[in-house]
Amino acid sequence: MYPQNPHDGSGFMDSPAQTIDVSRYINLIRRRLLPIIGFSIIVTVLAFFSAMAITPKYQAVATLLIEEQESNVIPIQEVYGIPMGSRNYLSTQFEVLKSRELARRVVRDLNLINEPEFNPLHPKNLDSFSLKKIILVTLFGEPEFDEEDAMDATVGRFWSAVTIRPISGTQLVHIIVTSQSPDLARRAANRMAEGYIESQLEAKIGLTQQAASWLTERLSELKGNLDDSEARLQAFRESNNLVDVSGVGTMVSREIDNTTSLLGQARAKRVDLESTYRQIKALPSYSYDNLSTIPSILNNHVVASLKGEETKAELSVSELGKRYGPMHPKMIAAQSDLDAVRQSMLTQMRRVTQTIESEYLAARSKEQALEQSLASAKDSARDINRVEFTLKELEREVNTNRTLYDTFYERMSETKATGDMQSANARVVDPAVLPGGPSWPNRKLIILFAFAASLGLGVGVVILRDYLDATVKNAEDVDRKLRSPMLGLLPLVKIASKQSEEEAEKAAATAFTDETQTGFAESVRTLRTSITLTGLENPAQVILVTSSVPGEGKTTTACNIAEAFGQMEKVLLIDADMRRPTMAKKLGLEPGKPGLSNAVAYPDTIQDSIQTVEGLNIDVMSAGPIPPNPLELLASKKFREILESLRGQYQRIIIDSAPVHAVSDALYLSTVTDGVVYVVKADDTRDKLAVGGIERLRGSNARILGVVLNQVDVEREAKYGGSYAGYYDNYGYSTQS
Repeated sequence: MYPQNPHDGSGFMDSPAQTIDVSRYINLIRRRLLPIIGFSIIVTVLAFFSAMAITPKYQAVATLLIEEQESNVIPIQEVYGIPMGSRNYLSTQFEVLKSRELARRVVRDLNLINEPEFNPLHPKNLDSFSLKKIILVTLFGEPEFDEEDAMDATVGRFWSAVTIRPISGTQLVHIIVTSQSPDLARRAANRMAEGYIESQLEAKIGLTQQAASWLTERLSELKGNLDDSEARLQAFRESNNLVDVSGVGTMVSREIDNTTSLLGQARAKRVDLESTYRQIKALPSYSYDNLSTIPSILNNHVVASLKGEETKAELSVSELGKRYGPMHPKMIAAQSDLDAVRQSMLTQMRRVTQTIESEYLAARSKEQALEQSLASAKDSARDINRVEFTLKELEREVNTNRTLYDTFYERMSETKATGDMQSANARVVDPAVLPGGPSWPNRKLIILFAFAASLGLGVGVVILRDYLDATVKNAEDVDRKLRSPMLGLLPLVKIASKQSEEEAEKAAATAFTDETQTGFAESVRTLRTSITLTGLENPAQVILVTSSVPGEGKTTTACNIAEAFGQMEKVLLIDADMRRPTMAKKLGLEPGKPGLSNAVAYPDTIQDSIQTVEGLNIDVMSAGPIPPNPLELLASKKFREILESLRGQYQRIIIDSAPVHAVSDALYLSTVTDGVVYVVKADDTRDKLAVGGIERLRGSNARILGVVLNQVDVEREAKYGGSYAGYYDNYGYSTQS
């Protein structure tokens, strides 16, 4: 039982914190434990037979070491495509191991085309009866296969049975073959490793032979190129009369140097004479006075000597002129000597002048000759350079062709010599052995997994079913789903097989007074106590009993509550469900008597509308004749006046009304009563309906005393450890009728 909420006075408890109730789920599992275990046993047995029917398969493992080594054919380019030292080399080899071509080699070597396990087109497989075969033959007729189709199909199936598993951080790789035959798995795994090694050797030998053939062809071409280049070199030498072009070039170079030196000297001499020559040519005449102005002439040693004699003759004339007259014989002789000296000087100066002119012209001529000689030497040098360039180009071509020829000749010799000495880049480290047992299926694991999975599935289905179950089953659901206080529960009253439906309804309505229904009576007393306790501070004299939909047992509940209060108080039970009244029939009242509708229409007949049920210690006011509009009758002022009048006559008034979701009668009646008891049928009423009905009543400001969970299978709840286990045993009651 739940205490009232002090905040709203409705008896509604605040929602508890949302936590996972482990005990609730344990009870759910215990409640469905037998179906869960049964389902697990069935699935486990099926899994056992299925596992036993599966053809076992065996795995054989061969371990292969893939080594890295250098190629030995030519250093220009590796013959085998990817260098052995490449980081992608191992990955490439692993992919080669996974290739269909290697699988085809093993299929051919082991003749797996005759193994039904690997050849899906084997006659044994085609002759087997199967629904799939019947359908295919019916639709497409009998198929036709050739040997190539069988080989492709066998290779595909064997290829799928091979697993290549590299060992991380090493050059080792596991070759795993799965087969129904342990011996065949062992032989196939070893053959895969051997086939890989053989294919690598064959590839190397084939490539070596191909390289040797190519080298031979290339060598012949290189030999022709070398002979051709040598012939062109020799022809060029002969056509240019070349013996030692480097010596000729040195001689021409030395000649250019000497000519250049002489040209410099001649040019300097010509420049030196050119100024004097130009001064001489600038004179108007070659007179004594004019020639005496040129320093180069005066510097001549003969002219200089004559100049001294002239000076002496001039002194002698000057001295004699002081003593003698011009006509004196001595003066005439001295003057004659002076004139003779001067004439000699003039003659000598003219000779010097001619010498200077001759030397200048000779120097200029020599300079021009040297310039021509230098130009000719340079032309010769250029010609020699061109010849030398062409010669060196031809010599380089000859040297290159000779080097290539020698290299290819050497490699060809090595390739031919070592062609049959190839070594494999892999070796078997650990050959496959006969498997000790099947690798699949693991029957124990399958059975254990089937049991665990089926057990988990069963538990999951139970929890999911409970999660999807929208009905209210017990007090926990009332608290969790309806969020309302629970006043009590009424156990399911068992009906005797010989009772009719009408008799069963009467028995349920008076079950409280039935001495055989001690457990039910005790639950009604508990309900009576809960209702009383909820009204300690605010007594609920007039109580309305309603439900969500018809068929939840609200009328039966109202009757039994009235009977329980009838043992202690003066009680009136009113049937206000004027649309489908059943109270008079369930309590066995005299038909045709006035009821609620008569009392409202004619208030002076109120006492005639009440019938006393002696055995139940209560008074009952049936519905009476059904009016055309019951809500108008219940909402009338006369009904309220009658209810107030009855309050003064009875200590407790129990009103049975129509369901909340059917009509609005209960919503109105909740406003004129002191409290509402909401009946919910266990394992039947959907929680959304009940929540909606309670919310509608709260919307009308009704005082909801609590929820009565009706028709609870208490024995089942107690059996599976529910919240009602031992509920009645502690008081010595039993639910058995």
